[in-house]
Order: sequence, then C-alpha cells, then structure tokens
Amino acid sequence: MTERKPKNIFKDGPIPASFIAESIQKHSTQKAIGGHSIFLGQVRADETEKGVVSAIEYTAFEEMALEKMHLIREDIFAKYPLTCMHVHHSLGTVEAGEICLFVFTSSAHRKAAINACEETVERLKAELPVWGKEIIGGESHQWKVNR
Repeated sequence: MTERKPKNIFKDGPIPASFIAESIQKHSTQKAIGGHSIFLGQVRADETEKGVVSAIEYTAFEEMALEKMHLIREDIFAKYPLTCMHVHHSLGTVEAGEICLFVFTSSAHRKAAINACEETVERLKAELPVWGKEIIGGESHQWKVNR
C-alpha cells in the first residue's frame, strides 16, 4: 500500500457549489473510474426550544482532526479499492441551506465508492474533533449533537 500524505480538509465558510462541480469535472480525465459517490452535508434550519437554527459555527482541534482524518483515510483505502477520496469540511459560520461537508469517493466500480463514502461520513461524524455551535435567530446558541 502506498502511504498517502495527510491533507488539509478544512475550508473557511460554506463549500460553494462551483467547488463541488469543479471537483467532479476534474475526474473526467481519469478513465479507470467507473463510479463516484458523493455526500453533501447541509446546515438545516432545525426548530429548537430556543428558536430556529439560522447557522452553525464550526470549530475544530485542527491538528488532531487532520491526524485522525489521515488515519480514517488510510483505513478506508485499505478496505476498499478506491481510486481517490476527497473530504472537505467547513470551519467558521455556515448559514442554513449551505453546504458544510463534501465527501467524494471514486472507484472502478460503484459499490466500493458508495460503501467507502458512507463509512467515511459515519467515521468523520463519530471520530473527528469538530464541533458545531448552532446559532439560533442570531441571538442565542447551543452546541450541536450528532445523531
């Protein structure tokens, strides 16, 4: 197995649709890929006891998160025959309706891409030291709990 270098997954603010489209387009030159799987996490305007969530402010213990992401990435590549994997997570404020997480996996066959994408998302949510402070009506906040 080839040792991959750790990658910075963090982006300031929301992840623009143009960035996602460009990422997909760049893969059209890789003719060995037969399947992609994409997960887009979007900030919901959840109704809470305090009011409606208008945004989430993401913070992270970045160094630890990047180390952990590298380990997750290596585990996923060891388990699935992937061609590539891209993970981008927002830091800072992301408004309701905007994209905060983009996971993109590619493989020669769809099943590996789909399963790797799903497992990657579940592990990120469970293992990365990233926190979301839900901003409620711009006046109060509460810490987001992943379900």
